[in-house]
Amino acid sequence: MTFSERFEKIFRSALPSPFALTVLLTIGVLIAAILFFKPINEGFGAHTIEVIGMWYKGIWDGPMLVFALQMMLILVLGHALALSEPVENIIAFATRYCTTTAKAAAITTALCVMAGFVNWGLALIFGAVFARKVAEYAMRKGHRINYPLIAASGYTGMMVWHGGLSGSSLIKVAEPGHLAALMAGSEVDLATLPDFIGFGETVFSPMNIAVCIALIIILPFSAYSIGKNSVATHYLLRHYRKYLIETSEPETTAERLDRRPPLAIILGILSLFAAGSHAAYSISEGDVNFVDPNLINLILLGVGLIAHGTLSKFNSAVEHAAAGAASIIIQFPLYFGIMGVMKSTGMASAVSEFFVGISTPVTYPILTYISAGLVNIVIPSGGGQWMIQGPVVIESAVRMDLPLGKNILALAYGDQITNMLQPFWALPLLAITELKARDILPYTLFFMAIGGAIYLTALWVF
Repeated sequence: MTFSERFEKIFRSALPSPFALTVLLTIGVLIAAILFFKPINEGFGAHTIEVIGMWYKGIWDGPMLVFALQMMLILVLGHALALSEPVENIIAFATRYCTTTAKAAAITTALCVMAGFVNWGLALIFGAVFARKVAEYAMRKGHRINYPLIAASGYTGMMVWHGGLSGSSLIKVAEPGHLAALMAGSEVDLATLPDFIGFGETVFSPMNIAVCIALIIILPFSAYSIGKNSVATHYLLRHYRKYLIETSEPETTAERLDRRPPLAIILGILSLFAAGSHAAYSISEGDVNFVDPNLINLILLGVGLIAHGTLSKFNSAVEHAAAGAASIIIQFPLYFGIMGVMKSTGMASAVSEFFVGISTPVTYPILTYISAGLVNIVIPSGGGQWMIQGPVVIESAVRMDLPLGKNILALAYGDQITNMLQPFWALPLLAITELKARDILPYTLFFMAIGGAIYLTALWVF
């Protein structure tokens, strides 16, 4: 048994499903809150009821439920865009240049990294479909390639997404009032928190720009290098059933509304015009921090509608894409419940005090990066991880008087890097490419090592 086969077996046998992990984490936090965070003058019965009440309030926290819907829309709309004909045309054009493993790995990596900076749902499906198309093109033309390496290259967007425009934590802290809502009930003086942390301090900060440039240059070059020295694989691609679109001619006026362009194009243009007007007005008012989940989703909606061309095609793609969000729909409220208990009982503050006690201003961002990578293994949702670990990061950074933007990026880098280790988000790619996790794992670990070196260097230098 190879290393990757043993590794996959350990993951499958020892790591429960993300939903099961969320339930176990909920139970563990409730028990810890009841046993170790009980006020001295309160009985266990009353305290238990109080903790359950904290959990209940956390689950149904209004602003957090809005956050959950925003994150799911970012995934679904990005996924739907990846299924559009214009994106397919880009894939068909680019695959013509994938004549060797080295070229294919470099091109796939470069495109997926750039897609990852734009939207993680787009990157996830684009990378999977692109890898599949490269393999199909190679079979037609008789080129010998290392298919698992190409598939792993198609997954690289998931190790850069959280530092990009769809990064869950980055777009939420850019929303006025989010930090105050996130830290309500904690020991942090809300008056010391900024109203928001704009993209200028996170996505477009000097550190993150340097990281993005390094990733765009180094990762494709690394993929090309390993591709030159890799052994071509034999593979037999089975038929992959694509999502179905109704193609028969519309018979009624109502059907024509769905399956003819005007309505989709009008709504798409209206969405983009509204997004552009909002951006222009914000800039004219001196507000350059206008990018938030609502703006991103409106742009994705407009572009998706125009790219698909008709309401029926767009709706079919959305229905297909929504299946990818099904696994996290019920997990988000549970994450919010965990967050509510941790903040209200003082558990988050205790964890914060621990990290402050073992950290210096130089080492804290690195410890945040490492801990975020470990947390991502059991909480593969970036949005869910922000809800649970975000308050700890914010409180610790405030206590140590450290820049919030840099430490939020440290969490984002850690969350995304172990996607190369955690097989949860690779499931759509594995289904489309018809490979096993053990096939791509040696190469995703290679990309993880390269990306990790870049992230740690940036956190140390800046």
